[in-house]
Amino acid sequence: MLFRNRDDAGDRLAREIEIKNPSSAVVLCIPRGGVVVGERVSRSLGVPLDIIVPRKIGSPVNQEVALGAVAQDGSTYLNGEMIALLGIENDDIEEIIDREVREIERRMTGYRGSAQYPDFSANTLILVDDGAATGYTMLAAARFVRGSLNPASLMIALPVAPPDTLDLFARECDQVVCLYYPEEFYSVGQFYDDFDQTSDEEVLAILKGHRAGDAKNHHIL
Repeated sequence: MLFRNRDDAGDRLAREIEIKNPSSAVVLCIPRGGVVVGERVSRSLGVPLDIIVPRKIGSPVNQEVALGAVAQDGSTYLNGEMIALLGIENDDIEEIIDREVREIERRMTGYRGSAQYPDFSANTLILVDDGAATGYTMLAAARFVRGSLNPASLMIALPVAPPDTLDLFARECDQVVCLYYPEEFYSVGQFYDDFDQTSDEEVLAILKGHRAGDAKNHHIL
């Protein structure tokens, strides 16, 4: 299976989510690419759109090596085996977490004007991204949502991810929706014909479009 682009992936994902019939749903998508997918899901289902901004925790030795991820309240998902293997000290991890939390707050304010969320306790929150490999950012986001937003139900939805990552997701939420879960998985981009990087300008335009849209069905909470 190949998705033409993120719009195509979002349309297909929306159809699968609709079968689940989530009640009082709100889409929370992960910038940047996840916002394109989440926007299609939101509009298809006729539900509100918002964002969540977890950040990768990179190794202090090599930023490309992911050690885990963190959300805005400091909720983390860490790869303890990798941290031990690289001999990284807890103080170094805490320093990276503090720095990334500050960056999350800056991005949340830049994208949506505030780092604060409304009351989601009566909603089904649908966490959406354009795909997952290790899934660290999605897992950190799920832990934040569970611990701080306390939704009635939590769904993780994405077009593609490896099976072992989906197993991790299943432990952190009520439902997982994934269209394609190949055993042979190298990167999310391999399953898209067009996987060009989404810009901040595109994200802001999508969010602005929802703010200017139907206040009942298409708005940023």
